[in-house]
Amino acid sequence: MEPVTIYGRMSCGFCVRARQLCEVKGYDYRFVDMIAEGISKGDLSETLGRPVVTVPQILVGDDYVGGCDEFFAFVRQQEALAGS
Repeated sequence: MEPVTIYGRMSCGFCVRARQLCEVKGYDYRFVDMIAEGISKGDLSETLGRPVVTVPQILVGDDYVGGCDEFFAFVRQQEALAGS
């Protein structure tokens, strides 16, 4: 899988779950702490080209995946494709 980028906050439970999934699966990932980096949801909206209401916001390579639930579904789908 291409490198994963997770934009979120350290205090966000969904962000923690997304990071843990990457660690368990051995994915190369980068966590961008929006608070530490001074990135607002508005800033991220401009970067992603879509409204940002919640975190995490996750990309695989340059492709936008979505939030935590969408990322888990994406991983399941990739594993199913690899198994077929």
